[in-house]
Amino acid sequence: YRNHSPIWWYTGPYFIYSLLNYGLRQMDVDIILKMGFFIRHLHNHITELHREQQGNMPTKFQVFRGQGLSIEDFEKMKQTKGGLMSFNNFLSTSRNREISFTNFARPAAFNTNSVGILFIMNIDTDICANSSTPFAE
Repeated sequence: YRNHSPIWWYTGPYFIYSLLNYGLRQMDVDIILKMGFFIRHLHNHITELHREQQGNMPTKFQVFRGQGLSIEDFEKMKQTKGGLMSFNNFLSTSRNREISFTNFARPAAFNTNSVGILFIMNIDTDICANSSTPFAE
């Protein structure tokens, strides 16, 4: 575990990503408590990278997140159009629209029970400077 960063483990082809995000989305206290050490390490690593990268980031940039949503969740989301959204998991994004669309949004569209979504997020680092939520590349 110590030979690699928490981000490496989280983004790799291992069970950690799916188990952690399932626990966070479902608010499964048992999973969250058992993975607490990893959640803390991952958050601390993102915070450290955020501090290191802060001065090198452009003031404004765009990131993309592709994912699948159940039809029910998609219908709920449509009702909040123009409003704020919150996520109760670690949010992985890419500056490359095609990667987010091709690898995450498009595959979900082939499942009859889900809808493929591509979130487009505009980041303003001046606004983010006042936030307690770190982000990193």
